Formats: sequence, structure tokens, C-alpha cells
Amino acid sequence: MRNVTIVGAGSFGTALATVLDTAGNNVQIWAREPEVVDTINAEHRNPAYLTDLQLPSGIKAYNELEKCLRSQDMVVFATPSHTLREISARIKPCLDGSEILVTVTKGIENDTFKTMSQILVEVMEGVTYEDNIGVLYGPSHAEEVAMLRPTTVVAAAYSSRTTRAIQEAFLTPMFRVYANNDVIGVEIGGSVKNIMAIAAGVIDGAALGDNAKAALLTRGLHEMRRMGVMLGAHPDTFAGLTGMGDLIVTCTSEHSRNRYVGHQIGMGKGLEEIKKSMNMVAEGIKTTRSVHDWALKNHVEMPITSAVYKVLFEGMDPRDALNNLMTRDPKHEAVI
Repeated sequence: MRNVTIVGAGSFGTALATVLDTAGNNVQIWAREPEVVDTINAEHRNPAYLTDLQLPSGIKAYNELEKCLRSQDMVVFATPSHTLREISARIKPCLDGSEILVTVTKGIENDTFKTMSQILVEVMEGVTYEDNIGVLYGPSHAEEVAMLRPTTVVAAAYSSRTTRAIQEAFLTPMFRVYANNDVIGVEIGGSVKNIMAIAAGVIDGAALGDNAKAALLTRGLHEMRRMGVMLGAHPDTFAGLTGMGDLIVTCTSEHSRNRYVGHQIGMGKGLEEIKKSMNMVAEGIKTTRSVHDWALKNHVEMPITSAVYKVLFEGMDPRDALNNLMTRDPKHEAVI
């Protein structure tokens, strides 16, 4: 049995609390909101996310970080990407360096272009060794994880010891965890696919057809692979769960927040209006900005990302963006 703290009581953090409890761990969860903490402890449910999920009675919630970080074996970060740097800095003084740190947050930081594990490595310098940091990514909507539907994900870390520890901590009959040593590949695939999910939603919302979506998934995979390889990832990673697998589920599922954003845009709504109507974060919005800026800085051609950026932040009509993609100069399919 491991003592595990989940930092963040959103939908995925809540679902993973159930997984970790089922796997035989002693689970604690930290939430910013006192009312969420009180309801989890008194009624064993989260009043804000996955409200119908009955949490195991052994899961305890806290509002104070210090109380839920004492003598922990593992800390799981399930916060929005733009808050990870701030919350990990707050946690750092509470750690003794022995803990395994896992991020399940998908995204690439604006301006620095760092992945979530890279942020943890940077922030935790002097307390936690890089070898104790890893990620858990893969096609895993919280709604289905919470319902105990079969789910398969990938653990990747900077050491094989940490990868195995993550794998063992989360493994249950309905939550299968594969090991991978390509941390950057896993993170790029699991983050860039959110951009493609926005594009897939636009296609559906604007009724542009199945042919267009098939092209999007295929060329989107090619685009994320191009970025990953430039950053040192193994090409085969993108044929796996955090490449093709994550891409399929996020671009096709009604549970996908990023696809929802795109769908609403395809139906003619504005981005700010859509964001105000959501109580959850669509990570693909910020990731689009990061990847677009990274591609410009490094002179890397990422046409789908560029098109999504123009639709989200420059007000381009989705049909004009599609026309621009369709009328680009002819290319060879296999060129990276």
C-alpha cells in the first residue's frame, strides 16, 4: 500500500482517486474549495465534478496542502496546466525528496514551451531528483474511468524505477497501465492531440464531413510526430496510446472538452462565449498558442496547428481555414 496524494479535485483527479483506491493505495485528495473538501469527507462525492460518482469511504480530502503531504510516497498533479508551476512551487517546501511526483496534466506551457514534467523538474530542483518524476497519459476520459469502463494508459518517467512505481500504483483490472521510457514523446502526443480535437470539433460543428475528419486525424498524427521527433522523441511513440490512441478518443468522443470547443466554434459561436459556458478547462486552447509560437520560433511547418490558431485567436472563419489547408502546395505524404 502506498500513501498517495492527488493535487486537484477536478473530474480527472476525482476519477483517479477511485482508481488508486481500487489498486490498494491510501488516497488523499487536495481541493482549493472548502465546500468540495467538506462534501467529499461527509458524503463521499464531489459536488462540482462527476457528481454521481460515489467515492470510496477511505478517500480523505483536505484544503491545506501541508496536511495532505505528510509522509506521502507519491504525489499526483491533476491541476490545469497553467497552474502547475504555481501549485508545485507551493508544494515544494512540503516535500522531503523521497516522493514520486506524477503529472496527469496535458499541455505545453506558454512562452517557455516546457512540458508538464519539465516544469516539475525545474521547479523541484534541489528537493526532488529528476529520476523521481514521471507522467501518466493516454486515452482516458474521466467520465469513463469513473464508471470503471476498460481504460488503457501509459506511464513514462525519467527512470525505469519510477515508471514501474507509477505502473504498479495505478494498475487495476479496469485500468491497464503500460510502461514507456519516451517521456517527451508521450507528453507531446498527449498534448498536441488536444489541438487536433478542437479541429475535429470544428469539422463536426460546421458539418464538413467524415472525409475531412479522417484527413485531420491522419495528418494531425503526422504533425505531432514531426514536433516530437524534433524534440528528441521516438517516432514509434506516436503510433501508441498517447499518439494515435489519444487522438482517436479526443477527436471523436462527446466527453472531449476540446472537441466541444471546436464544435461550438463550427456552429458559429465565439471563443470567449464558449469559455464562459464551461466549468472545466479545455487545455487545447492554451496548447494551441504554445505550439503555434514554438513552430514559428523553430521554423517548423505545422499547418493544422496554424489553422486552429487563426480560428481561435484571429477570428478566421473555419471554412476559410479549411480552404487554406486544402489549397496548400502539393506535398509528399511521408515527408517529416
